[in-house]
Amino acid sequence: MTIRKTTVPLPPPPIPLPRGEGVRCGTTPPPLAGGGWGEGLRRPNRLALAALALLAGCEVGPDYERPSAPVPDRFKEADGWKPAEPKEAASDAPWWSVYDDKVLDGLEKKIDISNQRRQASEAAWRQAVALADQAQAGLFPTLGVTASATRSGGGARSGGGGSTELASTGGGTSSHGLNQFQAGASASWDLDIWGKIRRTIENATAAAQASEADLAAARLSAQATLATDYFELRVADEQEKLLDETIKAYERSTTITLNQYKAGVAAKSDVITAETQLESAQSQRIALGVSRATLEHAIAVLDGATPAEVSIAVATLTGDIPVAPAGVPSTLLERRPDIAEAERKMEAANAEIGVAIAAYYPDLTLSGSYGYSGSKIGSLFQASNALWSFGGTLAETVIDFGAREAQVAANRAAWDQSVATYRQTVLAAFQQTEDELATLRILEQQAAVEEKTVASANLAVQLALNEYKAGTVSYTTVVTAQATALSEAQSLLAIRQNRLVASVTLIQALGGGWSADKITTK
Repeated sequence: MTIRKTTVPLPPPPIPLPRGEGVRCGTTPPPLAGGGWGEGLRRPNRLALAALALLAGCEVGPDYERPSAPVPDRFKEADGWKPAEPKEAASDAPWWSVYDDKVLDGLEKKIDISNQRRQASEAAWRQAVALADQAQAGLFPTLGVTASATRSGGGARSGGGGSTELASTGGGTSSHGLNQFQAGASASWDLDIWGKIRRTIENATAAAQASEADLAAARLSAQATLATDYFELRVADEQEKLLDETIKAYERSTTITLNQYKAGVAAKSDVITAETQLESAQSQRIALGVSRATLEHAIAVLDGATPAEVSIAVATLTGDIPVAPAGVPSTLLERRPDIAEAERKMEAANAEIGVAIAAYYPDLTLSGSYGYSGSKIGSLFQASNALWSFGGTLAETVIDFGAREAQVAANRAAWDQSVATYRQTVLAAFQQTEDELATLRILEQQAAVEEKTVASANLAVQLALNEYKAGTVSYTTVVTAQATALSEAQSLLAIRQNRLVASVTLIQALGGGWSADKITTK
């Protein structure tokens, strides 16, 4: 049913409205969740809503319009750059599927089941939905029923029939008791003439939507943190593999120097230097166990398990660095849950202004009751025992010494704060996206150069060993070449780690495939 807006002449409010907020009548109550609007919130009967709109169809306070936010026409850091491995998850697949890692996939799926922070956010969302349900109930009358039965006595009965009056007579007292039965129903209805309840529903619904967006942000954050920890763990595996190979190479070098020393063509210091270098590499290899264990424990906790329950076998680090396309900057406003949360909080703050302004107008409450009262339960529901009442209460605050004006001012300040927070959230989102685009672009270039550096360093080690065997260079040349090769190989691993982490962060910055359309209570 469509309700046409009409302008109804109203008497001026008893107290001037702050800053000229208008009064709108014949407006339909704000849409509520349910029936396609989301889980948890119920949609009342449309005919009932239409009747409410006609009977209580005026609203005070500003109608919500999303404020503008700074949105660039393009991503500056994406200009002229084509990622080496551009990839985006399929529409029906989770975002981490772009890495094609079954172990990561299994770990990520446990986030929604066991992660305690995610569970806390989900509980907060359910609480917000329940509060929206509670606010929605305020649109309808409150109905109640009562029933009572009493028996009393102690004095002589002064009247007959079902009278409940007791009296004492000069001749003594009577022990006869009196019965009294009552049954009835009552109703009260706070007519939402000025839209206070509907603005409260608008506030509660927007708060529930913000809570749902916060839940999505918490889930995405946990997923991204797990992916980052996982790739850092895999980098630790690669570092262990690199040091294992380095230790074997250093053992061969030590054997060469020892043979050279026994043959009398090398000094004892060469043997000691080779052994020192070998032991240093072995120490580094052992130390890696700390970081790997710590990362494994962090992953376990993210999955809601104790560290003792999770063990991740050593595996090879992925060679591909998939980069999600950034798309059009304006879509970022709908793709990030933190932006959606900030935007929903603005509407909630806007509705609070209307609630405060409605306090300038009188409240009208209708109430009524109907029931029966008698001394015999068998004849209780006869017309002669019927009791009824109906009436209304009009309440208006005449003098409050500026309390309402201060409340409106406070709510307006809260609105201004929410707008600033929203715009700052948008700016931070574009900064994070640009940061990760720049990081990926520059690291891709650095990786290409570093790969050549590693190849050259390994060749230098081989040449230095050959020249040392020929006696043309000192062992210091070999040690220097080997240390350089190890350092460059570790630098290349660090670049791969940073690129993987940046790709995860970019996907997170782009919303992880999430969309504001997924807010089920919107």
